[in-house]
Amino acid sequence: MELRQIRYFVTVAEELHFGRAAERLHIGQPAVSQQVRRLERELRTQLFDRSGRTVTLTETGLALLSEGRDVLRAMDSFASKAHRLTGLGAATFRVGISSALGPRLDDFLDALAERDSGTRFEFQTLDAQTRLAEVYAGRLDAAFVRGVEGAPGLRLLPLWDEPPVVALPAAHPLAAQERLDLGDLAGLPLRLTSRRENAVLYDAVVTACRAAGFEPAFGPPSTGLQDTLAEIGAGAAGWTLVYPMAVGTVSSRRISLLPLNGDPVTIRMSLALRENADQARLELLTEACARMRREIVGES
Repeated sequence: MELRQIRYFVTVAEELHFGRAAERLHIGQPAVSQQVRRLERELRTQLFDRSGRTVTLTETGLALLSEGRDVLRAMDSFASKAHRLTGLGAATFRVGISSALGPRLDDFLDALAERDSGTRFEFQTLDAQTRLAEVYAGRLDAAFVRGVEGAPGLRLLPLWDEPPVVALPAAHPLAAQERLDLGDLAGLPLRLTSRRENAVLYDAVVTACRAAGFEPAFGPPSTGLQDTLAEIGAGAAGWTLVYPMAVGTVSSRRISLLPLNGDPVTIRMSLALRENADQARLELLTEACARMRREIVGES
């Protein structure tokens, strides 16, 4: 029996839906179903009734739910105490980051330095879903995440808002403008990552396009920012969005970067950490994030 199996069982029991549980755990639904089945085989009992159109707890599952929650709380307490006793919780801070933070990462470290000293940081560049999953699992202490409004079991500390800019071919007539209305791009193929890869950005862009009065015309899905920009710069019709922190990485003279009037697409960057984070660490991060927000607002 594995701890993750108990965590999956408790999450499914709370959601009564394998798909929603998988989204909350930030892993694939087949993995959740597989591990719950294994747990049932090891316990030699059925925890869920899957015979109807909805998932329900069996009597045994209902009876074991509180025990499962107790196990998870005990494990979290065990890990926190171990970190405190060994000094690792105070000495090492593991942070998940994206590749497009730019100077904001320095701003974050500067904000922490005013209160903290002696902390060693370990950074891991991971995709958004993996960053959240690693925080849930306790393998990361915190992670920078975009567009997450609420996540059960996590605390989100807001950092800054990012209005992406439009990237389109420098030879396109629209590139002669200083700013664009989103409606100017109607009919021009949109090169965007799939919703499966980045639901936050995808949904924000589609919602903004519809609010501007048009349905986005999707081109081939973006497989990576640099590849997409190279294709657009090489003459492929289309446009995409670039986060402000990644603008400095766009060096091609064949690409024009233009802001949108009214910032119709705005994504919030937050720092995610577990709700049961060490109180002293939580206070430190809360103050640092608030200080960073004030400084960014002062810049704009």
